[in-house]
Amino acid sequence: MDSSRTLCVSLAVLLLISSSSAGTIQRALRMNQALLTFHNQLPEEVQVSFTSDYCYKCLYQHLASVKPNNNNASVMISTQFSLTVQVESGGGATALCRWSQTYQEGGHYSVWIQGPDPSGNHTCSHSIDRPPNNAYLPIVAAALLLAGSALLFVVVPFILRRRRTSPFLKAVCCRDLQNSVDHDGAHASETAAADSRGTRQPRLLSLDTFRGFSLTVMVFVNYGGGGYWFFEHAPWNGLTVADLVMPWFVFIIGTSVVLAFSSMQRQGVSLLQLLGKITWRTVVLMLLGFCFLNYSPRDGLLSWSWLRIPGVLQRLAFTYFVLSLLQTFWGRKAIPQSENHWWNPVQDVVLFWPQWLMIFLLETLWLCITFLLPVPNCPTGYLGAGGIGDNGLYPNCTGGAAGYIDRWMFGDNMYRYPTCKKLYLTVQPFDPEGILGTINSIVMGFLGMQAGKIIVFYKRKNGHILSRYLIWAVILGISAAILSKCTRDGGFIPVNKNLWSLSYVMCMGALSFLLLGGMYFIIDVRGWWGGQPFLYPGMNSILVYVGHSLLGFYFPFSWEMRFQESHWEFLLQSLWGTSLWVLIAYLLYRKSFFLKI
Repeated sequence: MDSSRTLCVSLAVLLLISSSSAGTIQRALRMNQALLTFHNQLPEEVQVSFTSDYCYKCLYQHLASVKPNNNNASVMISTQFSLTVQVESGGGATALCRWSQTYQEGGHYSVWIQGPDPSGNHTCSHSIDRPPNNAYLPIVAAALLLAGSALLFVVVPFILRRRRTSPFLKAVCCRDLQNSVDHDGAHASETAAADSRGTRQPRLLSLDTFRGFSLTVMVFVNYGGGGYWFFEHAPWNGLTVADLVMPWFVFIIGTSVVLAFSSMQRQGVSLLQLLGKITWRTVVLMLLGFCFLNYSPRDGLLSWSWLRIPGVLQRLAFTYFVLSLLQTFWGRKAIPQSENHWWNPVQDVVLFWPQWLMIFLLETLWLCITFLLPVPNCPTGYLGAGGIGDNGLYPNCTGGAAGYIDRWMFGDNMYRYPTCKKLYLTVQPFDPEGILGTINSIVMGFLGMQAGKIIVFYKRKNGHILSRYLIWAVILGISAAILSKCTRDGGFIPVNKNLWSLSYVMCMGALSFLLLGGMYFIIDVRGWWGGQPFLYPGMNSILVYVGHSLLGFYFPFSWEMRFQESHWEFLLQSLWGTSLWVLIAYLLYRKSFFLKI
């Protein structure tokens, strides 16, 4: 999530020293860094500059100045993304050579800048002074460990259930949750429907598991994800693991709203009671977001000196509020009887046309503001990061209309360290939980509502449920591919988590339908898996989220790093902190303690 601690190493030059002190820079080499030494064999001074291949049309940045006649200079560079490096003559008018390469973590590389060959071309030849580290060995070891844990949580209980042996272990690992109650506030997933005799259906364990899986991944990436770039948020366009989590939560909110409110409406809960419940949960989530987001040891719960108004829980609260109102006023208390209508195959869409109309108007509003609103000193419809991107033409246009609206509304009371800051060298604040992105957050939650309606309309018809989930995933996936042109930066609307772009919502909606459908088939239909261990944090998600945000960077969840030249300790700490919160959720589950909002 966006509140996570940034571990990304800057692509700018960290040190620049001569060969006489190269030993110092070697000893300072840390994770996600490599040592690059330039040997200048020309009779003139050369300038070395670079740009990241991940940075869209970014200006070259100065890297090193290398004196003539066999002098050299050493620099530390980032190994997270491939770099394009060019060597120019002292005046900077002529590019002597240029290359693109991904340097490996911990490696020591030399570049020999040599005079022109018979054809008049200068050469820059590479050599490896010290082989790089195997940066992915820690994550391979962790993957094997998690695979072994999965065998314990999935395969072993499955065998025990089938063979009906070891009742004690069966009770510990495979507790029957069909009649348990989810007290997790805004994310409650209550019973989908009651049968004709008024008895309750088994709860939807796949939804609790999906929520818990999302929360577990969130805690892991918020703890740094072992220092791997793909467990951090993308600098601007594109997707990483960290960019997947919040849309999953929003999708789950939508699904839970339909299941919970349909049940309450059938039970005769009055409109006034529903509105009171909606308002109470929204206000509590808002207050939680304001308090823990703006907490500091100096100022206490509300740090007025640097108050940030937008935030994750604030966005989730407002999204929940809007989705709940849609379901309250334009939902249906009962499933219609089977009649011969042309729209029967899509009745879960047609019967909710007022909701679809509202979502269509909201999305039209987002498109109009994003692409038509004039932004001072910026091109209309700009979706870039600004800074040194786009050839440095729009340095103060970060986020286009979305950033402009938030800066006009909140001033400096917003996120000051956006993910694009280090790579694009931006100077404007930009909040990924801003106003304009919240519109598409509601659209994402509405896709989750559609998943809930399918469950309500086609209960006990698992084939219909799964086929419709697949159809929605295909439609949304194709739409995202068209909008993005299957590229990171070159589409009509790039996939961008910071902006919550339409293509991003479509892409994440497709993935959410696939994941929920897969878990529904494995857990609720076939019964091959009980959802452990993700089920436990999924049933106490507010407590785990707030708890890890407030206490996550204190012992025993984390500690001061001692070995910073590799990923081993970083990954161990991330896995350890995440495992502790899963364990806490399990212990609270065994005590039947759930944080209720």
